[in-house]
Amino acid sequence: MTATEIEDIPEEEEDYSEEGLFETQSWGADLSFRDILLRYEEGELIKPEIQRNYVWDKKEAGRFVESLLLGLPIPSIFLAKKGDSYFIVDGFQRITTVNDFVKGIFSSDGTPFKLLNSESIDKRWRGKSFDQLTTSEKRRILSTTIHTIIFSYNENSKGEDTVLYQVFKRINESGKTLTPQEIRNCVYKGKFNSLLKELNKNNDWRTLYGFEEDSRMKDLELILRFFTLSSNPILNSEKTQISLSKELNKFINSSNDKSDEQLNAFNEDFKNTMSFILNKLGKDAFHNYSKDKEGNLKKEYVLSNKFHPTIFDAIAISTLQFLRSGRILKSDKLENKRLDLLKNGEFIEATSIRTTNLDNIKKRINLASQYLYGVKNEK
Repeated sequence: MTATEIEDIPEEEEDYSEEGLFETQSWGADLSFRDILLRYEEGELIKPEIQRNYVWDKKEAGRFVESLLLGLPIPSIFLAKKGDSYFIVDGFQRITTVNDFVKGIFSSDGTPFKLLNSESIDKRWRGKSFDQLTTSEKRRILSTTIHTIIFSYNENSKGEDTVLYQVFKRINESGKTLTPQEIRNCVYKGKFNSLLKELNKNNDWRTLYGFEEDSRMKDLELILRFFTLSSNPILNSEKTQISLSKELNKFINSSNDKSDEQLNAFNEDFKNTMSFILNKLGKDAFHNYSKDKEGNLKKEYVLSNKFHPTIFDAIAISTLQFLRSGRILKSDKLENKRLDLLKNGEFIEATSIRTTNLDNIKKRINLASQYLYGVKNEK
């Protein structure tokens, strides 16, 4: 089963800076793995909840353990302090590897963790588990110190709600970077973030997006996008332009404090909207017509196989508004109306040019409301 392709909209991926970054502090400390594992076990060190989670295989993990036994230098780790806890920004693979080896279970697959019995490992330790090492060798691993850079920020500073996001992003800008939603999943823990994960498994949504959950959380981000862009602060804003990434960060951060009643309303809104769209518009509801090399719609009007984020905005949010209004659906031929919508010049512009301009966000939602439901929104 292939992963769902999403239409790229580069301007929506633009970074932003945060004034609160000027009110941060960082310092270094040398911690032993004995101390790190104790903090990890007691929940003081919080691992990033990313779907790809632990990614090293046994060969990579074993080579790291061997480096400790050999006394080789190892890279620093990076922790972000928030309250009494520390988020592991960089170093999760190393910490998990040592924790797994000491406990004897490889967390990736639940099998016993022994160093490989191969030439990639020094012959003194081939095929051995932690329990099979000598007391001196065990002590060598646990006593190994790793330089730790700790970051904190003034929680009362302007923009503090997205400072941690900025730090995660900047630290991970080299190598295999985390996606924005993976970073949010690390930073903005709470009930709303848990709800996003639950809604991502909804059968109707999985049919509309693609049955395979996205390993980089792009599907989760689209659900967050649905709630963010349909919120009153966005639709009633007098701004002319937004940073989509910043608005998503602000919304998920503030929504983690919502009441159970408010979270239940989010839950019902999303499920009802996706169910209605699937039943009335079909599984390709969020796909555009294919384009030629110049970016124009092909004359034969063949639907693209890519999921289109701004078409998703327009159709999903206009449908949510229609369902909330309690109006009666006047026609069941919504699929034909949707295809006509995709050919509308204003809609094409609003979904492809200056897509984070608030007038264009409101325009594409309004046009979808007019075409699909015969409703012209006030704004």
